Amino acid sequence: MDWIKRNLYFLIGGVAALALMGWAGWYLYSKLGENNAVREQLTAAYADLNRLNGEKPHPGNRKVNNIQLAKDQQQQIKDLVAKARDYFKPIAAIPDSPKVGSQEFNVALRRMIDQLQKRATNSSVILPPNYSFSFEAQKPKVTYAAGSLEPLAVQLGEVKAISEILFDAKINSLDNIRRVRISADDSSGPTTDYIEKKPVTNELAVLTPYELTFRCFSQELGDTLAGLASSPHGIIVKGINVEPGAAAAAADPSLSGPIAGAASPVFAPGRPAADAEMFARRYGIGAGPRGGGRYGGGGGAAAGGVPLRGLVPPTPAPVYTPPPVAPAAGTPGQPAKGGLQTVLDEKQVRVTLTLDIVKLLPKK
Repeated sequence: MDWIKRNLYFLIGGVAALALMGWAGWYLYSKLGENNAVREQLTAAYADLNRLNGEKPHPGNRKVNNIQLAKDQQQQIKDLVAKARDYFKPIAAIPDSPKVGSQEFNVALRRMIDQLQKRATNSSVILPPNYSFSFEAQKPKVTYAAGSLEPLAVQLGEVKAISEILFDAKINSLDNIRRVRISADDSSGPTTDYIEKKPVTNELAVLTPYELTFRCFSQELGDTLAGLASSPHGIIVKGINVEPGAAAAAADPSLSGPIAGAASPVFAPGRPAADAEMFARRYGIGAGPRGGGRYGGGGGAAAGGVPLRGLVPPTPAPVYTPPPVAPAAGTPGQPAKGGLQTVLDEKQVRVTLTLDIVKLLPKK
C-alpha cells in the first residue's frame, strides 16, 4: 500500500495507457474489414480503367474528351427527334371533338362520304357503286357500339386523308380501302372493308395499318407514291404489289367488259392499233386500258366523267396505201414498213398498297 501511495500517479498513468492500447487494438481490428473492402473497390476501379483504355474508341485524353463528345451526340439525337415530330403531325379526327356523340358522328360520316364521292367525280376517279370508303357497317346505323366512336372518328380522318392523296394523283379507279376492325359493329361489315391486322404500339408511336387497291398507269402510281411520301402525317408505304389490269379482270369477271355508257369510237380502216388505243386513252372513249377517261364519254356521271355533248365520230377518211416497193437486187425480200413505230404501249395496272400511319405518343 505504501508503494501505491508513493507511486499513485505512475500507477494511474500505466492503467490509462493499458486501456488506450486495448482500445487502439480493437479499433484497428474493426477497421481491417473496411480496409479490405476499399482495397477491392480500388482494384475494380483499376481494372475498369484498364478496360476503358483498351476500348475502341478510346474514352479520351487531355486533348480529346470522347465522353463529352458522346454526350454532345446524344443531345444532337434528341434535337433531331424533336425536329422529326414536325413530319409526323397527327391527322385530325372527324369529328374533332374531345367527346364524340352518336348523332355528331353520324352526320360527320355521311358528310364525309358525300364529299369524297364528289371529289372522286371531279377528279374522274371511278368508285364502286354507293361506295362508303370502308364504313359500310356504320353508314346505316344511328347508335354505335360503346367506346367505339372516338377510334372510329380517328379512322374516318385517316381514310379521308388517304383518299384525297389518291384523288389528287388522279388514279383511274379505286377498288377498296381496307382498315382494321376497332368496333363490334365491324363484325357485320363486308370483308372487303377490313384488313386482318392489328395496330402496333412501341415506345415511340402507334402504327395503324391500311390497305389500298386501285387501278392506274405508271404516271398516276408515281404521283400517288410522291403524295404519300410528301404527306406531313407520317404515312409509310410498307409494301406494293402491281399486277396487269387484264390479269386482275380475268381473275374477277365483274371487272371485265366495257364501262356502262361508254361510247365506241370509229377508226379509219388500216389505222394502226396503237393509234386507236392512244386515242381511247387520251379522250376516255371506247375500249382501251383507261376505258372511260378524264374527259367524258366513259360512263357519264356514274363513271366519274363529264359527258360531252354533240360528240359525233368523225367520218372515216380514205387511207392511201402505197404500193409495195420491190427489194433491191441481191437483197433478201423484206416486207415494207408502214405506219408509226410503237415506242411505248403502256397497259393499265392494278396496284395494292399496304400502309402504316405513324401516330407519335405524347411526350413523357
